[in-house]
Amino acid sequence: MSNAAIAGSNGGAGGTDATVPARAPRARRKVPFWAQTLIGLVVGAGLGFAARVFGLGWLDGTLNQVGSIFVTLLKATVVPLILLALIVSISRLGAVANAARLAVQTVIWFAITALISVIIGITIGLITNPGRGTGLAADAASYSGRSGGWTDFLSGLVPANFLGLQASTTATQSGNAISATTSVSFNVLQLVVIGIVLGAAALKAGAKAKPVLALAESGLSIVQTVLWWIIRLAPIGSGALIGYAVSHYGWDLLGPLAVFTVDVYVGCLIVLFVLYPVLLKVHGLSARKFLAGAWPAITLAFVSRSSVGTMPVTQQVTTRNLGVPLDYASFSVPLGATTKMDGCAAIYPALAAIFVAQVFGIDLSITDYLLIAFVSVVGSAATAGLTGAVVMLTLTLSTLGLPLAGVGLLLAIDPILDMMRTATNVAGQALVPVIVAKRNGLLDEAVYNGPNGDGLPDDSDSAARPERTDRVPATA
Repeated sequence: MSNAAIAGSNGGAGGTDATVPARAPRARRKVPFWAQTLIGLVVGAGLGFAARVFGLGWLDGTLNQVGSIFVTLLKATVVPLILLALIVSISRLGAVANAARLAVQTVIWFAITALISVIIGITIGLITNPGRGTGLAADAASYSGRSGGWTDFLSGLVPANFLGLQASTTATQSGNAISATTSVSFNVLQLVVIGIVLGAAALKAGAKAKPVLALAESGLSIVQTVLWWIIRLAPIGSGALIGYAVSHYGWDLLGPLAVFTVDVYVGCLIVLFVLYPVLLKVHGLSARKFLAGAWPAITLAFVSRSSVGTMPVTQQVTTRNLGVPLDYASFSVPLGATTKMDGCAAIYPALAAIFVAQVFGIDLSITDYLLIAFVSVVGSAATAGLTGAVVMLTLTLSTLGLPLAGVGLLLAIDPILDMMRTATNVAGQALVPVIVAKRNGLLDEAVYNGPNGDGLPDDSDSAARPERTDRVPATA
């Protein structure tokens, strides 16, 4: 008997045969990437809780190591991704009549959203008075770390070498033995400058630069493929990161800083779920679609606490899920990762300045609040080559003449605050390219309004072998 039919009687007159098609093999259901990430976060948080409650130091260390490896892998792709993407995108922007206008509008919208964000931060601070009644002793505060300065912007623009690499050596002494550890880092702002200069030079060279541009395009395709492989590890890496945060930090440190902590989270949530949706609505775009499309980058930013480490994912969701042209996103997203920080450079320093002033019994004037707004809008560029919101905070405090010792009061809970700040930063870094692309008729609204993928290509997806250069197709 054939596998495709089953012959038999239907029990009626004549006993006619009935043919029943064989069942097709049931398709294996694939767990969406967002669900994988969510499962990883839940499992990681559970492991972190267990490590904290039962004092499992080995588990705490393992979570920290796995999470650090994941962030390191992401950062490893940043240098070639920024450099190659900018060279390719700048050379192609020469064919776009409004390339200069796109760049100017991007910077303007960075400033607009930062200004509104800092106003939100100041308003929350004036309503809640986070520095009063804390019981903290001002004379016990101290800070001896790096301070931000306005000249950092100028020094950050000039690369010390071809890749903007920086090396630092730390010496440690154990008994009579002295060991030295050398670590190499890179300045993202300098990478952006190098990429723009090389792209502009290739554009100026014309036909002679075509072999170099072809090599850059091939290299970019390879880097993107490797990047997608790394992103596939996000459920494991994100779970380890959130697990370590729960295990290592917990909530014991909040205490007298509870109001300030809540203020930072509320301010970031208002920006993320009120300000950004309003701006999208004004431009005729769905806020739900934006949040769904950018969510993989936002959640990774929350657990990794690194805008730079999340930048490759931010660029992927901006193009694949939100419909921003790849050539423009290759320019705007790296620029935003260095200078667009609504959480770290707007809400946080505004609230922190009010907090420190109240702890030390210093009254702020209208001029001081205007200075906070100015520093938040312009100052993020001054600290773009440096790391952490603490540098931005020291710049704000020094500009206002407030004691830098107040920074020491906030360092204990900075990791807890940094998670929400970084998530807000990354959301803004995806938002501005969407708005600018929409205003210039470049946004692929079919991709934006379509079924959002997870930002990752399937094994059979042609995006794993990028051929189009104007945008990356969305994953259904």
